[in-house]
Amino acid sequence: MALLEILTVPDPRLREICKPVTVFDTRLKKLADDMFETMYAAPGIGLAAPQVGVLERLLVADISSREEGEKPDRHCLVNPEIIWASEETCPYNEGCLSLPQQYAEVIRPAEVKVRYFTVAGEQAELHAKGLLATCIQHEMDHLDGELFVDHLSRIKRDMILRKLAKFKRGQE
Repeated sequence: MALLEILTVPDPRLREICKPVTVFDTRLKKLADDMFETMYAAPGIGLAAPQVGVLERLLVADISSREEGEKPDRHCLVNPEIIWASEETCPYNEGCLSLPQQYAEVIRPAEVKVRYFTVAGEQAELHAKGLLATCIQHEMDHLDGELFVDHLSRIKRDMILRKLAKFKRGQE
């Protein structure tokens, strides 16, 4: 396995719409494994393929705390699509590995049902609630070239993007 580079704003690849995965092979499995390793090292709870420069519809998520003794809750979704979303919504203070150190409250459906494929090419469904639902919706946005800041008012979005630019200048 290998750690992959996580792209950050303003990389234009983060705004691309990803193509569906059509080949379920060892390359896809390795990509998923590398994405999990990269996500854990970051550390994060979700990662979408375009965040590592791969413009394919693939995401990984694990909302477990990774405390000693807690079992991982790994999810790998290929070509995911939301087939149902609750009317009830839930606010969550979201962050993103592609917008380091930036957070804002985003309101999303509290529950979703997602149809997807496994890396082996088998169709499956997942009913996600709470943080997992938020995480999956956040990562699915990446597959369509959207970022969590796109759910904010223009003023809040611009403020976060300015803070990110300042943060990045401080890192150089």
